[in-house]
Amino acid sequence: MPTLNQLEAFVAAVATGTFTGAAADLKMSQPAISDLIRRLEAELDAKLFQRGARKLVLTAEGEELLPFARQSVLASQMGASAVRAVQSLGGGTATFGLLRNAEFYLRTDLARNFHLAHPKVRIRLVGQNSWETARDVTSGQLDAGLVTLPIDDEELDVLPLARDEIVYVTADELRAQKTPSIVDIAAAPLVLYDAHYAKTDPARRQLNDRAQLGGLSLEPKIEVEYLSTALALVAEGFGDTIVCRSAVAAEVEPRGLKVVSMAEPMYDTLALVKRRGMSLSPATREMAKLAFSALVAHAKTNAGTVELIPIDGHLRRFLG
Repeated sequence: MPTLNQLEAFVAAVATGTFTGAAADLKMSQPAISDLIRRLEAELDAKLFQRGARKLVLTAEGEELLPFARQSVLASQMGASAVRAVQSLGGGTATFGLLRNAEFYLRTDLARNFHLAHPKVRIRLVGQNSWETARDVTSGQLDAGLVTLPIDDEELDVLPLARDEIVYVTADELRAQKTPSIVDIAAAPLVLYDAHYAKTDPARRQLNDRAQLGGLSLEPKIEVEYLSTALALVAEGFGDTIVCRSAVAAEVEPRGLKVVSMAEPMYDTLALVKRRGMSLSPATREMAKLAFSALVAHAKTNAGTVELIPIDGHLRRFLG
């Protein structure tokens, strides 16, 4: 098969009309250009130029090859330009996975700040349950993401960044007067969300593990998909639920619901994840850095809600 160097020499020779001109154009020696053309002709078993003329003249075979050679050279140049654009954050797409409740921690800061810094890079933020985000990072569909723990991490590098308390929410005055134990929670009418991920959602896993250790099982009275739906049902007196504390101001307080800590405090731990041992692309690396910065900013403006985990130089090592 012809090589790209051979096709580049051929196209340059046609464009300049001489091997000497092609050599100057490609910054090579004239003998090197002649050798590339000779090997190309040997590969194709065809003469591409009529010899003897002062200016190179294509043979019929050369005429047939020319448009395909130009297309190959152009495609190579465009591919190299695209790679350079991605490496310099002058193009490409940044795809990053997010936990479903990311808006409580990052608001619009992540997309806005990334776009302001790198307006030529397209942004695709995939917000879903943390289990699904972790699965997509493991499979290679995403380079990295921000999730809540615990997750299955056999093939992932995990960097915990912060934690947020999970609190108990109720409309019942009596149940709001005590910090509930896992025994109380198992006995209460529960309205839990993330129904599609009941067995894999990180918060649900923590709650189920606690119940199991106490010889109990959690049987929600109602399961729905969205937090807002669960809170609306709690407000109507159908049962109680759990939420991260960062959601309280926006979602719980407007409904006039009571919030209490659990007898044994429980936390959502927010963490960056990527495939184990893999280097991040420049765009994904920048997105991960901005996600951490947005989380830090959120922690500073919501004192007592999100607690940052000291990471020292671990972020730099994680980002590669």
